[in-house]
Amino acid sequence: MNAKAIPAEAAAINLETENDRFKRSFGSWFWGSMIAATVLHFMLFQFWPTQTAADVSFTAEELEMIELPPEIEIPPPPEAISRPATPVMATAEIDDDITIAPTTFADNPIDDLPPLPTHEAPDISVAPVFTPMTVRPEIRNRAEIQQALLTQYPAMLRNAGIGGTVELWFFISKEGRVLDRRVFRSSGYVQLDEAALKVADVFRFTPALNREKIVQVWIRFPIEFQVLQHAP
Repeated sequence: MNAKAIPAEAAAINLETENDRFKRSFGSWFWGSMIAATVLHFMLFQFWPTQTAADVSFTAEELEMIELPPEIEIPPPPEAISRPATPVMATAEIDDDITIAPTTFADNPIDDLPPLPTHEAPDISVAPVFTPMTVRPEIRNRAEIQQALLTQYPAMLRNAGIGGTVELWFFISKEGRVLDRRVFRSSGYVQLDEAALKVADVFRFTPALNREKIVQVWIRFPIEFQVLQHAP
């Protein structure tokens, strides 16, 4: 009888499933997990660094009130300009029999006539003006002019090595003489300008021609003062 009972108990033991064993061990897993979670939270609160909030406060500057400019009143747009009226050709009747009365000396005496216009040539000697010419005056006495340049050259400027060019107006007569001279463009030195005016009186020219007629003319002419460099 005992021999038959042992196999029955063994069969009952063999019928226990994995689910049954898990249910039996659930209590130990549950309490073990709770203990582990408690210990972990305690350590986090105990050893975690203390955190403080940063100061994020700010101060605002006092607002300044700006006065707005007065409102500008915009004027209304101008009225549109009216278009010009279209011209209309007027009709006029002209008599074909109209004649002009004859003009005779008896009806218009000579004593009553206005004087004839006078065509006087303007005086060009007053100021430099453009003078028409076909043949320009040419210098006749270059050697004498060169000597005058050396004589009139201011010694102080020549010794200092200072030179310059003075541009003059020449008013030349029909005989080729200089009747008037004026400074057109200065050299920048008063002494050189005055010396150039003195040298201008020495110039002699051939007469200027306008077609085949000898005329008085204004011409522009440069006078240069230059220190000659002597070779060593």
